[in-house]
Amino acid sequence: MPGGHNVAAIAGTAPAASLPRAVTVVAVPFLTVIVCTHERPRYLATCLAALEAGRSPDDAVTGADWRVLVVDSASGPAAAAEIAALAAAHGAALLRVAEAGLSRARNAGLHAATTPWVAYIDDDARVAPDWARAIAACIARLPAGAAALGGPIVPAWEAPCPRWWPAELIPALTVLSWSRPGQVGDGSLPRHVEPYGANMVFRTAALRAVGGFPPRLGRIGAKLLSGEEAWVMRLLRDAGHEIHYDPAIIVTHSIQAARLTPRWLLQRQFWSGVSEAMVAARLDGRGSALVKGMRMVLHAALRAPLALYPMRTPAMIRQRCALAFASGYLRGLLVGMGTDD
Repeated sequence: MPGGHNVAAIAGTAPAASLPRAVTVVAVPFLTVIVCTHERPRYLATCLAALEAGRSPDDAVTGADWRVLVVDSASGPAAAAEIAALAAAHGAALLRVAEAGLSRARNAGLHAATTPWVAYIDDDARVAPDWARAIAACIARLPAGAAALGGPIVPAWEAPCPRWWPAELIPALTVLSWSRPGQVGDGSLPRHVEPYGANMVFRTAALRAVGGFPPRLGRIGAKLLSGEEAWVMRLLRDAGHEIHYDPAIIVTHSIQAARLTPRWLLQRQFWSGVSEAMVAARLDGRGSALVKGMRMVLHAALRAPLALYPMRTPAMIRQRCALAFASGYLRGLLVGMGTDD
């Protein structure tokens, strides 16, 4: 049974030894699927419907039973009411967090989980029909030291991807495509392939042991902060755990039309720079972060004149994105966000 999880046999109460004892087998869920959401009941409805459609009556028998926990990250009253109704309609548990922040919401779900494994998907993601069973099968093959895994994130474009969008920056939209399994850091995967937030699974105890997600990283309101996933993966690997990727664990991620603009991409790259500076200062040391900061000063100085030119080609977009990242990295250092609360 996946990850060593078993079933509990509850004996009946027949008093006579000669009578057969009635036994009810109750499956212990191996997985809690945590869906964090903020002000987006329309996307959540599609997400929960896909999860429900993926259930099978055989899950409890095969050891692949799972539950869903919706974490409402400080939505306003109207959206909160819709979110609560959706969770109830789909048989999901509901937890409300009063202070907004993706990492806070993820940590609240982690704290509430009682299963050996937790999975995180975005509220605008839809799991494949066999997603949970694929996770169970993968976990069954994992070595004891493995603590995290992920899989492909297939884009569902709400509008065509613009021609000017550089191909190497498609992952900024939370898209991940790789067709072979592997382990992060052992050379079997490209450097960019590791679990992303729209489709990642953790051994609950291991994620708790490294402190969960850093509250000062991850999406907070309009700030497109990131880096919280890389932070956790780094701590898990430093603790001696393995991180795996399996192409059978598939979700589809809605790529909103509002994000397919130069302005959004530049903001995303800027906040990626801020996030990387925060992670580097804490995990690599301030000295190492400052050395990279000096390189970013040079990058920013060389590319600053480009801010006067229109962004009409992929080449110009690349240069402006590099400028945005360098500026963000320096911001992350200058405002003193190198530590985590």
